[in-house]
Amino acid sequence: MTDRPTTPPEPGERPSDTHPAPGDPDGNVEATGTAVATDADPDADVRVPEDKRGPGDLEAGDWLTPARAPGPAVPIPVPALWGVLVTGVLATLLLTDGVGVNLLLVALPAAYAAYAAGRAAGRRTHAWSLVWAVGGLALLAIPALRDADWPSSLAVLTALAAGSLALHGGRRWPAVLLGPIGVFQSLVTGPRWGWQGVRARSEGARGRIVPVLRALVVTVVLLLVFGALFAGADAAFAGLLGDLMPEASFTGGFWHVLMLALGLVGALAAAHTASAPPRWDRVRVPGGRARGRAEWALPLVVLVLLFASFNAVQLTVLFGGYDAVLRETGESYAEYARQGFWQLLLATLLTLVVIVLALRWAPRGGARDRRLVRGVLGTLCALALVVVASAVRRMDMYVEAYGLTRLRLSVTAVEWWLGLVIVLIMAAGVWGARWLPRAVAAGAVAGVLAFGLASPDALVAERNVQRYEETGRFDLDYADGLSADAVPALDRLAEPMRSCALRRVARDLAETADAPWYATSRGRSRARDLLAERPVSARADVITCGQLGSEALYG
Repeated sequence: MTDRPTTPPEPGERPSDTHPAPGDPDGNVEATGTAVATDADPDADVRVPEDKRGPGDLEAGDWLTPARAPGPAVPIPVPALWGVLVTGVLATLLLTDGVGVNLLLVALPAAYAAYAAGRAAGRRTHAWSLVWAVGGLALLAIPALRDADWPSSLAVLTALAAGSLALHGGRRWPAVLLGPIGVFQSLVTGPRWGWQGVRARSEGARGRIVPVLRALVVTVVLLLVFGALFAGADAAFAGLLGDLMPEASFTGGFWHVLMLALGLVGALAAAHTASAPPRWDRVRVPGGRARGRAEWALPLVVLVLLFASFNAVQLTVLFGGYDAVLRETGESYAEYARQGFWQLLLATLLTLVVIVLALRWAPRGGARDRRLVRGVLGTLCALALVVVASAVRRMDMYVEAYGLTRLRLSVTAVEWWLGLVIVLIMAAGVWGARWLPRAVAAGAVAGVLAFGLASPDALVAERNVQRYEETGRFDLDYADGLSADAVPALDRLAEPMRSCALRRVARDLAETADAPWYATSRGRSRARDLLAERPVSARADVITCGQLGSEALYG
C-alpha cells in the first residue's frame, strides 16, 4: 500500500542496483550475505555481509521469514476505526443475499481503514501501491458485471493478492509471492490490535463517546418512527424504501452475525498490515553456485537447437502448410490440433522453469559471461514465443473442429499470459530485472481483469452460435449450462433451438427475481430484460430439446 519515509542506508551498505551481478534476476550485488531493506523503503534492497549482521538480520537458513520483524503497530487511528465499523455494517447488510456490486461497496471502507492506518504509522503512498489498490478494486467490480461464477471467483482471488501487494509494498519475488501470508497473520493479530486501540482511546475519551452514542441512538429512533409513518402514508415512498434498504430479517441471523465478524476482522487485518507490514523484501533466497561456461551452455545450446528444429516445422504450419503436414502424418485436422496443444502448453511452462534455473546457475565471470547468458537465453525465449504462437493456433484449430468451451478459452488465455511473461523476461535481459516481479504480477492482474471484462461465457456462446450458423453443429447440452452472460448470443438462435438453450437460465432468473439490486449483476439484469421481451417457448420440452440436441451435435 504505502512505504515509510526514505532514510539513507547504514554505513557499509550498498544499493542493489548499483552494479547488478550478471545472471542475478533480482539485481543483488553480492553472492553472499542477506538481502534486507531499510526500514524506510522496502524497495531499497541492500546486502549486509554475513560478518556484520545485527541481531535483527536474517540467519543463513531462515529464508522463509521476514529478515526483521516489523516494529509494533501504532494504536489504531480513529478514521481507521470508523472504516472498520462501516465495513462490518455493510458486510452484514449486503453480503447475505448474493454477490454483485456489494463486494466493491464493502471493500471501499476497508481500503480507507488501511490507508488511514498506514498514514498514521508514517507510511507514504507509493506509485506501485496505487496500481495494486486500483487494480484490486477494479477486479472486485467483475461480479457486478458478470453472472458467471468462474471469472468472478478468479477476479476476487486475484483482487486479494493485489490487495496484499498494496498493503505490503516491495518489489522482489518474495514480496510478490509471499505477501498474502502477512495478511493471514494479521487475521489473528489485527483484532487484538484493534481492541487494544479501542480500550486505550475509550479511557480518555469516554466523555466524548457517550454523547455521540446518544446522538446515534436518537437518530436511529427518529428514522425508524418517521420512516414507518411516511411509508404507511404513501405506497410509492414505501416501495422506494423497500428498494433502497437491504433485507435485515432476523431469520438469517446467523449469517448476518457471521458477515459482521468477517467484515470487522478482514478490515482490521488490512489496517494492521498497512500499519506494520512484514518486510518480505528482506527475505533472502540463497543463490545458486555459478557454473562454468561449457557446463552451463552445452545443455541449453542443445535445447535451443531442438526448439529451432521444431519451430521450423511449426512456421510452415502457421503459414498455411496444413495439407502437406497432414498428408505426411496421416492424421485428421482435428486430431492434429487436439494432440498438440497440451504438449505445447507444458513445453511453455517448462521453458520458464529452465530459464529460472539457468539464471540461478549462470556463469558470472564478467562481460563475456553476461553476453553468453543473454545470447543463449534470449534465443531460447524467442524460440519459445514461436511455441506459444503454435499452441494458440492449435487451439484455434481445435475450436474450429469441436467448438469453444470454458476450459479451452481459459487455457488459451493462460498461454497468452505465459507468452507475455517470456517477453518481459527478454526485456529484463536488456534493461535489467529490478522491475520484473512487479511487472509479471501486474500482467496477471491486468489479464484477469481483461478476462472478466470480456465476459468468457458470452464469448463461448458467440463463437458456438457462429459455428452453428456456418456448420449446423451445436452442443446444446453445453450451451444450456452457461450463465446469464450468454443470453444475448444465444438469443440469436432460431426457435425452438433458442428456447432449448435458454430454458435453464430463464428458470434460474425466475427463481431469483426478487434478488436485491446490490446482489444482481449487469449480465443478469440484461438477460432478464431480453427474456421479458421474448419469453422461452412452452414447446421447448425435454423430449423436443433432447432430439434437437442430438441432431445438432453431429450436424
